[in-house]
Amino acid sequence: MRTPFPLNRTLLLTAAALMLAPAVMAKPKPKDAVAEDSVVFVPDVVEDKAPEQASTDAVLIPDWNLVNARALLTAITAADAEGLFPADYAPEKLTAAIAGGPGPALNQTATDAFLLLATHLRDGRTPNAARKQWFMTDSDATTQPLVQLLVAALSSNSVGPVLAGLNPAHADFAVLRAALSATKDKAAAARIRVNMERWRWMPRELGDRYIVTNVPEYLTRVVHTGKTIATHKAVVGKVATASPQLNPMATGIIINPTWTLPRSIINEGIGATIASRPAVARAQGYTWSGSGKSLSVVQSAGPGNALGMMKLEMLNDHAIYLHDTPSKGAFAATERAFSHGCIRTERALHFSGLMAVMFGGRSPEEFGEAYASGKTTRFGFDEPFPVYVAYWTVAPNGDGKLATFKDIYGRDAPVVASFAKPGRPAATVLAAVAPVVPATPPAGR
Repeated sequence: MRTPFPLNRTLLLTAAALMLAPAVMAKPKPKDAVAEDSVVFVPDVVEDKAPEQASTDAVLIPDWNLVNARALLTAITAADAEGLFPADYAPEKLTAAIAGGPGPALNQTATDAFLLLATHLRDGRTPNAARKQWFMTDSDATTQPLVQLLVAALSSNSVGPVLAGLNPAHADFAVLRAALSATKDKAAAARIRVNMERWRWMPRELGDRYIVTNVPEYLTRVVHTGKTIATHKAVVGKVATASPQLNPMATGIIINPTWTLPRSIINEGIGATIASRPAVARAQGYTWSGSGKSLSVVQSAGPGNALGMMKLEMLNDHAIYLHDTPSKGAFAATERAFSHGCIRTERALHFSGLMAVMFGGRSPEEFGEAYASGKTTRFGFDEPFPVYVAYWTVAPNGDGKLATFKDIYGRDAPVVASFAKPGRPAATVLAAVAPVVPATPPAGR
């Protein structure tokens, strides 16, 4: 594994690498270049998972003392400050159970309330049907299993701190939380709650290094050791081909990529150009095989390639990735929802140089030579890292102040509407009586 350069040296060397390829940068864009790669539409997951019943070898209903039960009631009462709704967790029922003293009724009532509140703190309250093109992979259920947290909280009399520890760790969430407590406007509070929810849909820890694109902000940030080391304007999916919410792993950076056209874009026009004006298509760098529905088209590497001079390799089923574009003028627009779903990245030379040198362990000379050669070159990452394509309509801007962004895909309203309905069920439930496990039939039957 190559050792990456220190950050300040990396930025200087990346800038130096930029100067190695002036001839490539000067090539003009073909006049009739088509749009960039198209997102593969994947239907929303609209069903919520049924609660997982603890197995027979797990703890069933633990004993609650009054100290822990009152701490839980306090946490429920304060749930509004967390962007949640106290009424969801039946505080009156818990209050009555506390008044009845320790015993089976308190044990069951408090356990049910704890597991539901912990689920909403860890995973979010919003049902899948209201999340709209959300495909984030969230590992919190593995790293923060609820039954173990419950047992630990009761054994150490730390119900409040354990529940508080389920909140997203990122500083931006804390800014939203503080803003919710300070606002008196109901509509503004609802939007803040929506965006606190979106943080809960993601892993609690984003990682030591990652890339995050906030689609409504039209901005991509590169984060290393918890600090933003680069910011790039982004062009995101237009309404008809919206960029989904997902977090694939970045595995490498491709310099001078080729482009295999998806069927949707072949049908949009390049297929007709190939049929009627093949010389024009060849001049634009296209090669093809087959015809009609079996037509397969590839655009060769070059400055006129629809992916530009770089593509960040991201493993996902949606054909979403960050890439360059020959259409640089789009970055001058204030609202930049123009793409077919992928994230076009401003200052792609700087971005790809940073990826190759900082995260790929390559020297600036290696990067510069690959870029200037015009040949397709892949620099793999020794340690893949996540790329978050996120959707926050209220978020801190670069100087830490809270900013509001246009809800370009209309995704806020379904979440707000879900607040008036039951939230997602508890991820885990515990029963007073263990479920009956059928006997295994003898072999051969």
